[in-house]
Amino acid sequence: MSLRDVKRISAHSMVEKSPQKWMRLRVFLAGSFFLLALLGVWMRAAFLQTEQNDSLRSMAEEQYLRAIEIPARRGLIVDRHGAALAQSVDVDSIWADPQLMLELPQAAKLLAQNLKLEEKELLARLSRARRFAWIKRQASQSEVAKVQALSLPGVHFAKEPRRYYPHRELAAHLIGVVGIDGHGLEGIELVYERELSGENIRRENIRDAKGRKLATNPLENWSALEGAKVFLSIDRNIQRIAEKALLRAVAENQAIAGMAVVMDAKTGELLAIANHPPFNPNLATGVPKAALRNRALVDLFEPGSTFKPFVVAAAMEGQHIKADTLWDCEKGRWLVGKKVIHDTHPYKQLTTHQVLQVSSNIGIGKIGQVLGREKLHEYAKKFGFGEKPQTGLPGEARGLLPYPQAEVALVNQAFGQGLSVSAIQMVAAYGVLGNGGVLMQPYMVSKVVDAEGNVLFENHPQAVRRVISESTAKSVVSMLESVVEKGGTGTQAKLEEYRLAGKTGTAQKADLVARGYSDKRIASFMGLAPADEPRLVIAVVVDEPKTEVFGGRVAAPVFREIAAEVLPYLGVSPIKMPQAASPVAMLADASEVPLKSAVVEAIKHMQAITDEGEEEGWVRVPDVQGLWGRQAVQQVLSLALTPHIYGSGKVAMQKPPAGVLAPRGAQVLLELTTPVSTVSR
Repeated sequence: MSLRDVKRISAHSMVEKSPQKWMRLRVFLAGSFFLLALLGVWMRAAFLQTEQNDSLRSMAEEQYLRAIEIPARRGLIVDRHGAALAQSVDVDSIWADPQLMLELPQAAKLLAQNLKLEEKELLARLSRARRFAWIKRQASQSEVAKVQALSLPGVHFAKEPRRYYPHRELAAHLIGVVGIDGHGLEGIELVYERELSGENIRRENIRDAKGRKLATNPLENWSALEGAKVFLSIDRNIQRIAEKALLRAVAENQAIAGMAVVMDAKTGELLAIANHPPFNPNLATGVPKAALRNRALVDLFEPGSTFKPFVVAAAMEGQHIKADTLWDCEKGRWLVGKKVIHDTHPYKQLTTHQVLQVSSNIGIGKIGQVLGREKLHEYAKKFGFGEKPQTGLPGEARGLLPYPQAEVALVNQAFGQGLSVSAIQMVAAYGVLGNGGVLMQPYMVSKVVDAEGNVLFENHPQAVRRVISESTAKSVVSMLESVVEKGGTGTQAKLEEYRLAGKTGTAQKADLVARGYSDKRIASFMGLAPADEPRLVIAVVVDEPKTEVFGGRVAAPVFREIAAEVLPYLGVSPIKMPQAASPVAMLADASEVPLKSAVVEAIKHMQAITDEGEEEGWVRVPDVQGLWGRQAVQQVLSLALTPHIYGSGKVAMQKPPAGVLAPRGAQVLLELTTPVSTVSR
């Protein structure tokens, strides 16, 4: 083989090896490229999984998840028997996903027109939102139907609980209201906001690209969506009775406002708190905030004569006076310093008992002097004045109880001027008299129970302190019984079926601008029912009555009406009234005395009673039996007495009987019947 052949074979061999080499190189390079690419992808995936996991997940979920917060169902507010006073009902709220809405301005215009919304405000709200915006919360059924008929893409509906008050105005000032967001704004709704609210839950629904719901995460614990239940001490039936009676008094006397409070005398449980004017919490939007206030708790007024029993109780407790202690009432005019104190009638001498019965300012002023400044101030604080009643509700008033430095200030405070109180304070203080001298803590929330039945909070009757002895309390209550009897200032509070005790009050309203007193009045009546074993304390306050101004004529009838309905409702047995013997029966019983002499003795006895104690300010009751009603009324009014008529026709019976002495202004009951001859056939 020649050298040339060897070279040719070598060259051929090299040519054959070269493609294999380049093939291997290309495979290596390609493999390396893909390996690097795969490594890059892996590194990128690792980076996305570790560093950007949260942001990418939220971006993905935004595409297919729609999260809506489900508000908790607000807890019930119920009365002492479990009757619902505030509850929640499901209503439709309208919301939108702006990204799914076509022609947003046109959609906003249609929605605003059908829902009576401001178009510009709605469009701005939808433009700002990304995937969720409320259009109208808690819409009415008619509004929901209108929006459904529009069939707008991206518009949806969600169920939300709405607060509903089934008894409307009943106890509204006490219960309070909630806002559109379901949070309490006033009253019990505000105080127990945390307990009533429960816990909102956020639910995520899976939706497709068009926003259609595909699946929903199930809610495992529905009890988490329920707030606690608040049990009040209020009785809705007693509340309704109190509100009805107060409404009538305010309307009849053209007053601007009124309050009535009913409390259990033994436990301090508030059974009713009525305020006027009323409001419907279902329609509270736009109601002025001042109209929502619980007047019985936050409004202050001068108590006037209703404060007098506490002065008498304090003086008797210190053994300074007795029920039969005589007081010179100066014939109705008494100079203290440079101020003249007046009585409605010019009394000469009155016992302590009579001072309360006829409400003598001069008599109680002198009792206040005997008691002294320090003791008057000390006992007023013991009765709970000048301190918050601690009911647990917001805004409760402390009242004003200044120390009476001057002599005239001492006398003024004794008959209820120069200090201010709330209706809750007054009812608690009268509770001292009805509870044997012990001040009870007034309260209106009995307990709070969560959705699973656990008691979160519970109130029990709590004695605050002993103020006076039991004997003193009973003595004062006995004196207050005479206030509603003949000769007292509160006869229009009297019930034949029950023994009642109370005190009238007619106080001038302070003029803060002129720094004196205006011609406007506060008419009030505070009392106990029944008087022998008090179950109820009832306070009635009527603000600025116009047709009548005296507490005995304005507030006392409200007290009577409430007591007349509530006492039987509570099962309190009426007293058995002794049947009055007729004159014939009285004479028949005197069998040992000749008929003629019995008549003479009876006449002498009547004359002795009616002649005794005759003085200025007293008149004899006229004989109006047999007269027509109008004639009888004219005769009674001509003597400055107050007629009270039952029936129609002629007077068949009158009380007090003719010839009896009665103070001017006393009530004369006239029972009328229609004569048989005038009855139509």
